[in-house]
Amino acid sequence: MALRLKALLGLASIAMLFPASVLAHGAVFSGDSAHAPIWLSQAVFVVAWFAYPFGAARSRPTFARRTAFHGAMLVAGLALFGPFDDWAESSSALHMVQHMLLIVVVAPLMVLARPLPQWRAALGPALDGLWRPVLALGRRPGACALLHAAAIWIWHAPTPYMAAVIHTGLHVLEHMSFLFTGWLFWWSVLQSGRSGAPAAAMALLFTATHTGMLGALLTFSSTPLYWRESRELWDQQLAGLVMWIPGGFVYLGVAAWAAFRWLSPGEAPDAAVAVDGERPTMKPVKPPNRRTTLPG
Repeated sequence: MALRLKALLGLASIAMLFPASVLAHGAVFSGDSAHAPIWLSQAVFVVAWFAYPFGAARSRPTFARRTAFHGAMLVAGLALFGPFDDWAESSSALHMVQHMLLIVVVAPLMVLARPLPQWRAALGPALDGLWRPVLALGRRPGACALLHAAAIWIWHAPTPYMAAVIHTGLHVLEHMSFLFTGWLFWWSVLQSGRSGAPAAAMALLFTATHTGMLGALLTFSSTPLYWRESRELWDQQLAGLVMWIPGGFVYLGVAAWAAFRWLSPGEAPDAAVAVDGERPTMKPVKPPNRRTTLPG
């Protein structure tokens, strides 16, 4: 275990030495403390990715979960680091693509991957006290949907949005809030049993509605809302369409799946979706224990 931790810390140190112009935001390694959030996010990203194989050697995930995890990390890396992030700083449309990749691609893939047992096997149980209350909140789709909605609307308001574009630390915080609240939201709806399917469907419909409203607001606005970023009004309108149409299809599609699961006569009352092998299967959910345990 000590050797594994030393290896992971070494990888984190290497990640922090990469030129930020290659990895994020076009910043140049200059010793400026303003770039510390970038280096910290790089270190966390590298440790999270490389800790997974170490943990998987002890707590073996299925092929489908491994695929979902590496797919999520690959998409997150492409969206957050490198040239795409530089392009997103000067275009509202590309910035919205970046946000939607985090919210409707990376976050649900992480839920399907369920990597906490592997991270725990690699890094130890030190973070159990943090994850248990978070996972307990994940039993309430409505609360998770409200928390996720707050993150989306706050960061897409003009003043916080532009502050995140200008200040590196706020930009990193913005992305982390999308990932965290998005993961919590998708965890609450995808891991709910049949008895929780109505609440999951309502949470999904609520999210589709308010993100559609925000997308429509950006699409039909007659003036640019993000004054320093949008070179043209059409760029902002395209950003609104990105949130409104593709995102809406994802939310409504999963809501239909939740409703079908609830109405399906062949499913046990407390069945939940679990990834087993390469195909999703239905597994009965055990009665909740008094103590929240890590998903595995």
